[in-house]
Amino acid sequence: MASESSIDVKRQVDAVFSIANSLRGTYQSDKYKDVIIPMIIIRRLECAMADTRDAVCSAYEKNKHTPDAVLRKISGFPFYNYSRWTLAKLLAEPQSLARNFKSYLDSFSPNIKQIISDLDFKKQIDKMAKGAKLTGVVRKFADLDLDPDTVSNVAMGYMFEEIIRRFSENAEAGDHYTPREIVRLMVRLALAEGCDDLTEPGKNINVGDFACGTGGMISCAQEKLAEMCPDATVYLYGQEVNPESHAICLADMLIKGQREDRIKLADTMKEDCFPGEFMRLSLINPPFGQPWGGKDASQGVEKAVEKEHLKPNGRFPAGLPAKGDMQLLFMQHVIYKLDPQYGRACIISNGSPLFSGGTTSGESQVRRWLLENDYVEAIIGMPTDLFYNTGIGIYIWVISRNKRAERRGKVQLIDATDIWEPMRRSLGKKRKFISEEQAEEITGLYHAFEENERSHILPCEEFLYKEYAVYQPLQRSYCICDERIDAMCEGQFMRGMHDPAKVEELRLIDEADRKDKEAKLLADLEAAEPVFEQMVQILRDNVSDEVWYDHKAFEAHLKTLFADVPDYRKGETPAQRKAVIEKVMFALSVIDKEAPLRYKRDGSVEYDPATKDTEIVRLAEPVEDYFAREVHPYVPDAQWFDEETPKVIRTGAEFPFTRYFYHYEAPRPSGELLDEFLQLEDELEELVGELK
Repeated sequence: MASESSIDVKRQVDAVFSIANSLRGTYQSDKYKDVIIPMIIIRRLECAMADTRDAVCSAYEKNKHTPDAVLRKISGFPFYNYSRWTLAKLLAEPQSLARNFKSYLDSFSPNIKQIISDLDFKKQIDKMAKGAKLTGVVRKFADLDLDPDTVSNVAMGYMFEEIIRRFSENAEAGDHYTPREIVRLMVRLALAEGCDDLTEPGKNINVGDFACGTGGMISCAQEKLAEMCPDATVYLYGQEVNPESHAICLADMLIKGQREDRIKLADTMKEDCFPGEFMRLSLINPPFGQPWGGKDASQGVEKAVEKEHLKPNGRFPAGLPAKGDMQLLFMQHVIYKLDPQYGRACIISNGSPLFSGGTTSGESQVRRWLLENDYVEAIIGMPTDLFYNTGIGIYIWVISRNKRAERRGKVQLIDATDIWEPMRRSLGKKRKFISEEQAEEITGLYHAFEENERSHILPCEEFLYKEYAVYQPLQRSYCICDERIDAMCEGQFMRGMHDPAKVEELRLIDEADRKDKEAKLLADLEAAEPVFEQMVQILRDNVSDEVWYDHKAFEAHLKTLFADVPDYRKGETPAQRKAVIEKVMFALSVIDKEAPLRYKRDGSVEYDPATKDTEIVRLAEPVEDYFAREVHPYVPDAQWFDEETPKVIRTGAEFPFTRYFYHYEAPRPSGELLDEFLQLEDELEELVGELK
């Protein structure tokens, strides 16, 4: 694989942006790409076909019904152009340039015409002609040497990367174009082990990227595989939702001899474009924080995802994450598409998929699924400031369907956050770079699979946990005092009886606009209001310092006080009246450890639902040991309960990555800090004195 130092496309990139700047006036800068991207593709294809163009034209001119397959064979590529026009020859007839240019484009093979149509480029020809820009653009591109013998496919990838970067510095949030050194690192990691089968005679290797952009990842994988197993046949698969990126990728793949039906313009969340095809390798950088549901999601995505999730053998079997982020959906799709026996993948993510969401959340359940199926080989924490349009830190997940024996049941965490070199010149927000040597170092940490300060190897159970409910025994004392009565009157006491905020809200709605349910609730609350006020007045008339410990005696006392209080609603049942008494009792009570324990009919201790708390306990640790260490020293009578049922999930998973690499640094001594402060103060006084 070509090294970073051996690739130099600065001259070509500078030439392209010189052309882009000539569009000023007719185009706003953010629209330059509407011209530049299609013109680069056209010129690249033209240069690639130069040696066989005359033969294709001659065959077509002899028989305009020459089959597509024959013209492709003569061309030597899965595309052709049977026109005698070239960009240079178009300049010979400046008055007819726009018309001839369109004729030239119409002479391409159907697959290339589709690319040009997707980019709506003919409209740009008319716009450039009207703005007197067309001749200059065509002339400059005709002089741009993009011959594959001069600018290799690898170099072309770098060129596209830099051009896309400059055009996307203000890209939509979540779209982060992956720097080539990160792509190369991912390829190294994917091929670092578990690849003995790749050298089998006649091996067919499928490589996929389902958010492929301009195709950099699958291209790099192809280059590396050509070195490792030159006798294998590599098939590249890609899906991309952005038409411009897809056009670049497709054109590049066609020049490489790949089939156009394996590079699809489609939303991966909506469809799997390659049913029945499974990937030996998958490399992907899905968008960060892009919604799959809700008002900000692309049209039709939410419905498609939910429908897919309900399928018995669908692409999203583990669950649906929060609608604001589709990263864990992509991860499930990648695993779904991996070869069941040998499949391996490297996936880029931000921190969210590692730990976002509570126990029952879709994110937690996807992580649980990953661990319980033993798919995760390693998670590598990378430095910040590696991407062009975001400074956030990233993680590389190494996923495998064929873990070697030593890795089974384990996950390796690698801290590479401080393995980087500074860029000589920042490119957007990219200030750091991973050198070839550093990529080798990171790959070595992964392949060695050893414990050290940068590498921790942990059982899968380490990241799985159960959420336990914790209650204290029901011990309460009761008292009718002003403080507790005031607390009872604040906020909602009981739905349908006392809720001042809701009454105010409903009264603000015009009577004609109130829905039937709203009107009924308001009527119930207004009817119950005087009953509640009567109850409160009775309590205030019976304020006392007496503290009750016998809840049954206190309940009987309240029933006596409220004996003449009317029903708060028509047809009030005994159960509803009892519920009102219980609410008043609770409002007038406090937790009191001097109160006697209460017992259920079966003789077991009754626990106070108001004391409910939760504790997260790793599955690897006995729950009794955890509570003896973390809970009982502080709440000796607390009791844990496993409330998980087939319908209620209480087992989750997370990867608290930084916790395993945290190093405590003692704060500097206060005296040292004070001396430094005083020194700074003296220096400041001297500077102020000089100013005077």
